Amino acid sequence: MLVGREKEITTLKSCLTSDKSELIITYGRRRIGKTFLIREAYKNKFTFEMTGLYKGDTKDQLTNFKQQLDKTTKLFNNEKAPQNWNEAFIQLEKYLDKIKSKEKKIIFIDEFPWIASPRSKFLMWFEHFWNSYCTKRNDIVLIICGSAASYMVKNILQNKGGLHNRTTQKIKLEAFTLFETKSFLASKKIHLEHYDILQLYMAIGGIPHYLDKIRKGESVTQNIDRLCFEQDGELVNEFHEVFSSLFEDSKTHIEVIKTLANHPNGLTKTQLLKKCNLHHSGYTSKVFNELIESGFISQFYSFRKIEREATLRLTDEYCLFYMKFIQKHKNQGKGTWQQFANKQSYKIWSGYSFENICLKHILPIKKELGIANVYTTHSSLSDSEYQIDLIIERDDNRINLCELKFYSTPFSIDSNYLTELRNKINHFKEKSKTKKGVYLTMITTYGIKTNPQSLSIVENSLTAECLFKN
Repeated sequence: MLVGREKEITTLKSCLTSDKSELIITYGRRRIGKTFLIREAYKNKFTFEMTGLYKGDTKDQLTNFKQQLDKTTKLFNNEKAPQNWNEAFIQLEKYLDKIKSKEKKIIFIDEFPWIASPRSKFLMWFEHFWNSYCTKRNDIVLIICGSAASYMVKNILQNKGGLHNRTTQKIKLEAFTLFETKSFLASKKIHLEHYDILQLYMAIGGIPHYLDKIRKGESVTQNIDRLCFEQDGELVNEFHEVFSSLFEDSKTHIEVIKTLANHPNGLTKTQLLKKCNLHHSGYTSKVFNELIESGFISQFYSFRKIEREATLRLTDEYCLFYMKFIQKHKNQGKGTWQQFANKQSYKIWSGYSFENICLKHILPIKKELGIANVYTTHSSLSDSEYQIDLIIERDDNRINLCELKFYSTPFSIDSNYLTELRNKINHFKEKSKTKKGVYLTMITTYGIKTNPQSLSIVENSLTAECLFKN
């Protein structure tokens, strides 16, 4: 069952009624549901479909092309596999010319980067096919899809050759939000409390493939134990499988992820390179861009760019969870995750993970604050004295400084924390030199306890419930 993705479905279906041929680029990290989305949106009614072979050479890919074409038409049953991609696309054109229907002909090429190796010349002949054949018709919908997001961006969206500005639709598929995660689980007849969904999301994120492994009747703890800590658990070795399938040489990518996992507040690129014993180069810039485009790390700028260099932060929930817990406790079996519940490492991890979730759910936070239609920018600010993870600057002359706290009970502001909050606000005003009104917003799991301290300083108190709004 297809859950969410309303915007993407609308885009895909609109291409069936347009008055021109459409070139649709779909990309996103592995396991995000790209292929499922396309197949469900078009009900598998493809005129031609092909999936690239992982680590296949050009001959393998051409043989695969011929096999898929033979499943679709008998035109070339007695012919050998094409010797190059020019011959392959000529066959595809001949097949399309034979179709008399006026409906859109849907061509789906999945795992495009696996086919387009540098020596194959696939990309060159693909460009030729689109420019010299498809654009002269008005009845082609050509979808290309890939998990190697950086390849799709650099070689297709930012192409400086034959595909420059040729893309008609772009779909970057993101992980499910909390709202979509709840809807997806409900479609599987799994109904969890919001606190439980939050804990699950902090461990495996909103990746549909991972969420599909959740079993009805098991608690969140049981599900996490089974998937992440039991022998042969389906997410025990997922980390290395993801990186090896996305990047040809993933050693540096993994080193960057490991380093950021040890610095949850993030590092500047300069700091990160030093920690990883790397140097500024085209290669390291490529690694950073690949991790950003694939959704593993995110780039944050400080408030009004007071600190000029952006901070990189590990924001993929599963990667952070893997680094903090799975890799050191693989195959330890049932009860492993429960043992961490009262440990300091769990509290630190859950705090940072909750911060990441809030940063990904700015829109529902704005809606809860009643400023959904107000132009805002969000940022952070960090120095040796204070860390402010979320600053929402508004065009209505106000700034929300947001404190993000994950607790299993309502959060209580005591006198010591009150002093810290006041110092933090004053520090921010002094450093930013802002003339806008600065107000404290608490975003917590179950809200805050009403007491003299909270009444004296908190302008808005939001609970995790707001993060689940559509």
